[in-house]
Amino acid sequence: MTVTEQLSALGNILAHGDISSLFQPIVSLSEQRILGYEALTRGPSNSPLHSPLTLFAVARHAGRLSELEMACRKSACKAFSAQGLDGKLFLNVSPESLLDPSHQPGQTLKLLQAFGIPPSQVVIELTEQSPTEDFALLDTALHHYRAMGFSIALDDLGAGYSSLRLWSELRPDYVKIDRHFIDGIHQDAVKREFVGSILKMAAASRAQVIAEGIELGEELTVLAEMGVDLVQGYLLSRPQEKPPRDARQLLPRLQSGQSGLAEDSHDLSALLSEQPAVDQHTAIAEVLEVFRAQANLNSLAVLDEQRQPVGIVHRHSLSEALLKPFATDLFARKPISRLMSQDFLAVELTQSLQKVSRLLTSRARQRIEEDFIIIQSGRYLGLGRVIDVLKLITEQKLQQARHANPLTLLPGNVPIQQCLARLLQQGRQAAVCYVDIDSFKPFNDLYGYAKGDEVLLCLAQCLNERVDPARDFVGHIGGDDFMLVLGSADWREKLGRLIEDFQSQCRRFYREEHLQAGCFIAHNRQGQRQEYALLSLSIGVVHLQGEDCAQLDAARLAELASDAKRQAKSVPGYSLHIIPGSAG
Repeated sequence: MTVTEQLSALGNILAHGDISSLFQPIVSLSEQRILGYEALTRGPSNSPLHSPLTLFAVARHAGRLSELEMACRKSACKAFSAQGLDGKLFLNVSPESLLDPSHQPGQTLKLLQAFGIPPSQVVIELTEQSPTEDFALLDTALHHYRAMGFSIALDDLGAGYSSLRLWSELRPDYVKIDRHFIDGIHQDAVKREFVGSILKMAAASRAQVIAEGIELGEELTVLAEMGVDLVQGYLLSRPQEKPPRDARQLLPRLQSGQSGLAEDSHDLSALLSEQPAVDQHTAIAEVLEVFRAQANLNSLAVLDEQRQPVGIVHRHSLSEALLKPFATDLFARKPISRLMSQDFLAVELTQSLQKVSRLLTSRARQRIEEDFIIIQSGRYLGLGRVIDVLKLITEQKLQQARHANPLTLLPGNVPIQQCLARLLQQGRQAAVCYVDIDSFKPFNDLYGYAKGDEVLLCLAQCLNERVDPARDFVGHIGGDDFMLVLGSADWREKLGRLIEDFQSQCRRFYREEHLQAGCFIAHNRQGQRQEYALLSLSIGVVHLQGEDCAQLDAARLAELASDAKRQAKSVPGYSLHIIPGSAG
């Protein structure tokens, strides 16, 4: 295709708005929800300019980049609004189009108003294809967007000519790590170091990191373990005109691995197999043919006229029944209800994996090769395999063990960070408590590490007894430092009872003379003998209100809790220091 033909094709596309918008979801791992969608453009399917790379290259060469980008924005806003998609809309904008003298400020806002999309729902995503020189002018242009309520994202971090300077100068709300650093990260220590550095810089600049271009499950696992929360890529979903809306179906294998305030809340979407079912009046011969046609089919649900399960047929049971002399001739025309089993397990899709596991293990006759039925509001959806439940439960236990403190088996730093991130993203009111044992090191030195471990296990037990698993969270930071998140209104009373419990339980760890004296003598850090008070708790509390959440990230919230703990430790004995979440 000649240059003239390319320019002509571009002119036709711009004249008729002949472009289409695809959407790729950006998923939050901690919340198991779709944060938003990046809008991606395609030219006409029968055109040499179908590829976005070619389309934008020709527009840049023709000096019509700003015009094309505006057409793309219009197409994206129209499609996003027509589908009623939830979450944020990420719109790609090149710095050079923003700096184009012909660029008219306010056009994007008018577009959004026309399609009923608030600016707060839109993220301007800067895509850098050529060097950016005029940072001051670009900053002015982006300030204009921010003033109207837009968020800013920086795309392809690490790949552009000046992306690190752009980050430093523009302070975006989101940074997207280039696909190069995600590709094979599970096998490349240097890439992991790079991503780790990005996460630290993001925490310092209050930006959220998005890892894009994820194509392998191993890549996703490593990124999740490193603390990356927002992810995007072909592994989850390719760009589509009508994108998926349920993140839980995109992340079936991570559902059991994300820690938070309500870990037992996930449904059974990961287990659902949409297998066919048969009517209770179906002839046994027909059912037998269904099994013969599908070698991997273990079971068939049997339904009534309202598509509610009334029984189940297992391949092995049917085979055994038909092995008897003359059985095939005798039963062939009889309804399957004659041979189906009425002893089956049917569970609602909204049930948790843990609940289903408990139901299965309580059934004495449940065989591992048999299936159970998944329903929604009583109506048949599909089947679940017992072996899949066992696999997911095993994966969950392994994941928990990898991130648990080896002594107390409480969640460690990765789940703690995920819990705090989830709390902030949900905008929930809570008391975030940093719990520290006073005089623990000298006690450990005097009584020995074994006795010190008993104290830590004692505190872990006291903390566990004060939490409601559906609303609260307890984690072990390390040493004698613990994190407690209480979501109920009676958190002050819970902390009061925690202090009473620990004070009572600790008495058994001292020698009688130390109990009588109310203190003990041990060597301090300078090697000198010093008198220490008996063990007590210092608890720093960040009282978080819903409106505080938008101003904080997980790192800053943990820092505030640590600061509150230091204030508590400045008071001798049992102490509680409370600061508001707005202090951040």
